[in-house]
Amino acid sequence: MVARPPLKLQVEPMTLDDVPDVHRIESASFPTPWPDYAFRQEIQTNRLAHYVVIRAGSETIGYAGMWLMVDEAHVTTFAVLPNWRRHGAGARLMLALMHVALDLNARMVTLEVRLSNHPARALYSRFGFRPVGIRPRYYSDNNEDALIMTTAPLASDEMKERMAELERRYGDSDTEAETAE
Repeated sequence: MVARPPLKLQVEPMTLDDVPDVHRIESASFPTPWPDYAFRQEIQTNRLAHYVVIRAGSETIGYAGMWLMVDEAHVTTFAVLPNWRRHGAGARLMLALMHVALDLNARMVTLEVRLSNHPARALYSRFGFRPVGIRPRYYSDNNEDALIMTTAPLASDEMKERMAELERRYGDSDTEAETAE
């Protein structure tokens, strides 16, 4: 195997041109993926929606979205291509999403995650999300429960310190990842 140089990870707002790649990632990540028109609709008509993509070089490798509902940012979707997981892309993507929430003056961030998705739960915990409840039979493919996780107030000293540390670790716009195989 020939060693490849690391690729820079770039996070950008999602556009309509990104939808085919996003749908490919969605289909590779979830048993019941959103249809591609749902992403187009979110970008074009949902004034609450804010979506970003992450690229390694020119390849779109992940995406995330949230809705700002009053003063709460609610993560609606988050995925990284399977072969790019555990290369820092998810952390870089989550950091960007947290910055979107801060820019929107969200008070806190909330999400749901499958109880069985331990890698995602660990990532979210690193970003200050804590379990606050269960949504029974939330996932339609197998009726698995969802764990509701939320952050402390983003303006709290705890979250400011956590964000500063995460920024030092993942926030450099020159963040690099090893090429996934």
